[in-house]
Amino acid sequence: MQPDQGPSLYDRLGGVHSIATVVDDLIDRVMSDPRLNKNPAVDEAHHRVSPAGFKFLVTEMVCAAAGGPQQYSGRTMGDSHRHLAIAEDEWESFMDDLHQALAKYQVPPAEESEIVAIVEGTRDAIVMVPAPGAGPPNP
Repeated sequence: MQPDQGPSLYDRLGGVHSIATVVDDLIDRVMSDPRLNKNPAVDEAHHRVSPAGFKFLVTEMVCAAAGGPQQYSGRTMGDSHRHLAIAEDEWESFMDDLHQALAKYQVPPAEESEIVAIVEGTRDAIVMVPAPGAGPPNP
């Protein structure tokens, strides 16, 4: 018999409705963030991609990664972002947007840390332009 591991991150966050609320705020921030839209490829993508569809896929991804019953149906992070040539400073701006969205909805520190770790796990597939002096870009 396995010991009870307690509720999943998905359950501790309040399930799909709570996660979708935070993702809705996050994507609104990301889509209008001038720090991200200074990259012409990102700006073009933000005007081409449906915000509702983007929110759906991110909600699916977060729910699945947090232990929920959803399955992510989108493309890989590399396939979705490689052509955008996202730089390290843009990643940091995105992470700032994430922290602001989590703070707005008062996500507790332990759960915030777990969400940040999940998102940080996608960094290598998304960031293609390293910070100055950090070495060659990702393949």
